[in-house]
Formats: sequence, structure tokens, C-alpha cells
Amino acid sequence: MTDWTSLNYVVVDVEGNGQRPPDLVELAAVPIIGGKIGDAQSWLVRPDTTITRMARNIHGITNDAVAAAPTFADIHAAVLDAVADAVLVAHNAHVDVGVLQRKLGDWQCPEVFDTLKLSRRLRPELPSHKLGALVDALLLGDDLPPGLTPHRATYDALVTARLFVKLVTRTFHNPLSLEELRNPPPVGGDDGPATLF
Repeated sequence: MTDWTSLNYVVVDVEGNGQRPPDLVELAAVPIIGGKIGDAQSWLVRPDTTITRMARNIHGITNDAVAAAPTFADIHAAVLDAVADAVLVAHNAHVDVGVLQRKLGDWQCPEVFDTLKLSRRLRPELPSHKLGALVDALLLGDDLPPGLTPHRATYDALVTARLFVKLVTRTFHNPLSLEELRNPPPVGGDDGPATLF
């Protein structure tokens, strides 16, 4: 069995402007190399269209806050570099993957692990698998750098990285192998239904 730490991962989180389809206003990327969580990179981004009131109420990022921020074209190369040669991890990953695919053009999405689906499979006893509920239940927000708040990209990416490591190391059992991570048991197996993204 191959250890899950044999791969490099990058945990991503995006915050949008509330439009349809959503445009990017903030992005964070957190590497996990050799099973260790690295330092977050984050960018505020000036979107093509304004941030809606609903989105501002969620993440607190205002149009004034991004007025002098770079456009995505300005950070395109840096974002590509941050996600290169790594397996992607995100909570409710289809949202983050969709935004990255729209913004990065011909970028080929790598293998993806969705911590929402992993949590449902590996910790079915938990009453909620929303990120905020998991942060509380699994104490994922302890000892974070000061100034980070929920629904901002750096906070969400860091707690998602902690969630992923906690789920795959299964501190209450044994670490998952890469094969177990990629190939969940069939429906009715010990860990429940196959729900990887």
C-alpha cells in the first residue's frame, strides 16, 4: 500500500463576487508536502463585475477593498505556479474547481479530493459536514495565525488543509493508504458509500 504522503497536495479556497457565474475576489492556496501543511499564499483580486451585497455579507470583502487589487490576469502565472504538480483538495470542491477552470483557461484540472465528501464517508457520525461545523467539532481552528476569519480564503483553506490531514491520518484509527483514499469501499462497506469527488 502506498502512503498518502507520497503525493503533493494543494488546498484551495475561492471567495466570489456573488454574480452568476461567480467571479473571483480572493483565492488562497495551501500546500501539503510530505504530509505537512505549508504556508498559505493568498491574493485579493479585482473582479470584472461588482461584489454583491449578499457576497459582502458572507466574506466581508467590499468593492473598495479590491479596487486597487490586481486583476486575475495579473496573478495568473502565480496561481498556476501554486497549483502546479499537486493534487487539488477543497471543501465542496466543484465550486473551487469550476472557478479555477474558468479563470485559468486551458489549465488541466488534476486529481481532486473533496473534503466534504471525504468527511461524509469517513466521519458519518458527525451531525453536519459543513466546514464551520467541522471546524468546531474537530477543533480545526485552534492556534491559527491572528486576524484570520471564517469565509475568508486563507482561513478556509487552512482549516480545510487541517481537515484533510485529520481525515486521511485517521488519528482515531490508522492512516489511510493512497489506495484507500482513492478507492473507497463499495456501498455497504465499513466506511459507507463511495463518495470521493
